[in-house]
Amino acid sequence: EAIVADGHGKEEEVGVMGVSSGGADGDEEQHGGGGGKFSVTSFLWHGGSVWDAWFSCASNQVAQVLLTLPYSFSQLGMLSGILLQLFYGFLGSWTAYLISVLYVEYRSRKEKEGVSFKNHVIQWFEVLDGLLGPYWKAAGLAFNCTFLLFGTVIQLIACASNIYYINDRLDKRTWTYIFGACCATTVFIPSFHNYRIWSFLGLGMTTYTAWYLAIAALINGQVEGVTHTGPNKLVLYFTGATNILYTFGGHAVTVEIMHAMWKPAKFKYIYLLATLYVFTLTLPSASAMYWAYGDELLAHANAFSLLPKTAWRDAAVILMLIHQFITFGFACTPLYFVWEKVIGMHDTKSVCLRALARLPIVVPIWFLAIIFPFFGPINSAVGALLVSFTVYIIPALAHMLTYRSASAREDHTVLALRRSLLISMFLLVNA
Repeated sequence: EAIVADGHGKEEEVGVMGVSSGGADGDEEQHGGGGGKFSVTSFLWHGGSVWDAWFSCASNQVAQVLLTLPYSFSQLGMLSGILLQLFYGFLGSWTAYLISVLYVEYRSRKEKEGVSFKNHVIQWFEVLDGLLGPYWKAAGLAFNCTFLLFGTVIQLIACASNIYYINDRLDKRTWTYIFGACCATTVFIPSFHNYRIWSFLGLGMTTYTAWYLAIAALINGQVEGVTHTGPNKLVLYFTGATNILYTFGGHAVTVEIMHAMWKPAKFKYIYLLATLYVFTLTLPSASAMYWAYGDELLAHANAFSLLPKTAWRDAAVILMLIHQFITFGFACTPLYFVWEKVIGMHDTKSVCLRALARLPIVVPIWFLAIIFPFFGPINSAVGALLVSFTVYIIPALAHMLTYRSASAREDHTVLALRRSLLISMFLLVNA
């Protein structure tokens, strides 16, 4: 499979505006299959539309953290929990927008120089390298890779933790062995371009789980003697805040999702729209659970542990397990790309050869997941040490330094106007 392909699986190099070397043939409608024969494989496998990007962003934002947000609310209190979700969500959307601007700037410069990105996925550290130099590349590579490494570890630990509520005949470490083997199959998915059906299903699964938590908490009502004392300790307050910080920290894969689009320049507001949808999942579920169980959540990092065992809960557990497999792939795929570039296998077209080359990335992740049997504190540690730089500090600083001069800002404005004019011309021609 080509890393960049059109809607029918045909290899084609697509520019930053979504225009292929053949002219207007790179238009999104044609990529979607509007001008050719319908193919089930293409429909399920080849995704590069605005909707695909939205599903990927929304699905990637909420995973296991959906089950730990009620725990964070017990540490923060209801008001702080809601306000911090809104604050970090909107701030994260802003920095995602900055990342998209820098990606378009970098790719536009390279395309003017005649650089081809056929069978090459642009990553965040390459954007930093092209715009700001090798030191920024090293910083971006270190923070992103470390964040993604622990992100994948958290997903494996969470799989074992969740399945234990359905089947406790095996211990959690044994379940980690099993799910590690299952998640290793993500080595066969070439790129984010091929996550179309998985992103759609993943978002549906988290939507069910979120509303199950909210409805189950409301139906069961408040437990006897429930108290809501949070926040009562400064350490707990900031621990809860960092977990919410981690919730909206999906920026480590933003560039890869953009690159999978047929028209990456359309990404601008996709992350914000995805965040708005995520609010409809995280706010009702966490608020309802905290209202029902209060301080009891301080001793239960996983919301499933407080809910009675029913068929509805078991369904939510199974759906979250499948979604964690998808999220593992989301977090691990950028690490696969980095490793492929290191060993010179990134432009290899054989899926099997690339899958074999990617296996050394899965093994240490599997090993770390077996060592650490808990994920709640890891969420907070990753949020405090890695997400703050990966999601907020580095993108904001990179954008300021890239456009620090008046001439750079002027060129950026002129380029934006030209892009808008080009898009308008395409719309008129298509009309």
